[in-house]
Amino acid sequence: MNLYPVVILAGGLATRLRPVTEKIPKALVEVAGKPFIEHQLRLLYSRGIKDVIISAWYRAEMIQDVVGDGREFGLNVEYVFDGDVPLGTGGAVKKAIKNLSTPFFVLYGDSYLPCDYQAIQTTFDAQQNLGLMTIYYNQDKWDTSNVEMSAGKIIKYDKKERNPRMRYIDYGLGIFAPDVFKNISQDQPVDLADVYKRLVEANQLSTYEVKKRFYEAGSFDGLSELDILLTENPNRFLTKE
Repeated sequence: MNLYPVVILAGGLATRLRPVTEKIPKALVEVAGKPFIEHQLRLLYSRGIKDVIISAWYRAEMIQDVVGDGREFGLNVEYVFDGDVPLGTGGAVKKAIKNLSTPFFVLYGDSYLPCDYQAIQTTFDAQQNLGLMTIYYNQDKWDTSNVEMSAGKIIKYDKKERNPRMRYIDYGLGIFAPDVFKNISQDQPVDLADVYKRLVEANQLSTYEVKKRFYEAGSFDGLSELDILLTENPNRFLTKE
């Protein structure tokens, strides 16, 4: 099975990680002796991914200098830079996929997700919606839950206006058809969360529930946890269980 390309959103300022990220982008923060993005790319390769597009803005050239064309990781890596001003996560995706005709994964640049990409893609293909969100039954354990489910469908997704019925969380990985972004303007920043919300309203968002938790490098606590795990065993998540 040929897996869809993965767009990695690596353009944020990472203010939660300052002062570490005052001179380097979040993607290059050290985890177990290596830049985080190296762990992320090796994990993608272990799951069968071949093609990656890195969307970056803040100190973007530093990421390209470290990763190069991706051959070191067994991948084909391309780059799309926002330009003088950030486009928002939704606008960044629109720019990154300008030459894509197939659906594609979108992965947040601080997410480390040991999940089954093939199974997720199979679900997306079978349900034939315009998008898919991976979710995890979180109950506010690892972060604040933001997804309300009913009868196997997302009925509300919101990172700001939450309610007690939100027991799931956006796991950090989605799939989209290119048409989702065709009417998005790049005159002002667009958040990917708003794109998801529009798909929920249009009843065009599939779900895939991941049973094992996510890891992240967007906070000092998350970095510390991941550093310990990957220092103990760098290959801990590189083989499917």
